[in-house]
Amino acid sequence: MALRIWASSTANALGLSVASKAPALAPLSRCFSSVLDGLKYAKSHEWVKHEGDVALVGITDHAQDHLGEVVFVELPEVGAAVSQGGSFANIESVKATSDVNSPVSGEVVAVNDKLGEAPGLVCVNDK
Repeated sequence: MALRIWASSTANALGLSVASKAPALAPLSRCFSSVLDGLKYAKSHEWVKHEGDVALVGITDHAQDHLGEVVFVELPEVGAAVSQGGSFANIESVKATSDVNSPVSGEVVAVNDKLGEAPGLVCVNDK
């Protein structure tokens, strides 16, 4: 666990946004948080990916791993204004309820409606 926290903190502190693609590290993937191409990370474990004039927002692998089983996700309404650093969503797991803070300011143009029916999709790793 200490290595995962250190790796995540180091990546955030250095502003890293590019993943190492070294195949030798594959067996160690559970020891380190993933740093993926094109993502910018917040210290509060959210990420943002800009796609033109739209930004996609999510939570890090590290945050997902610590949530445990997700039982409910509260998302903002389309059209809602969000402020950088402000809470805009909640994730409830069997362990706790956590705020999701927006890494950017703007207006919500879409949400992942599938999370209402299947909140566990928050923690699906599609690598």
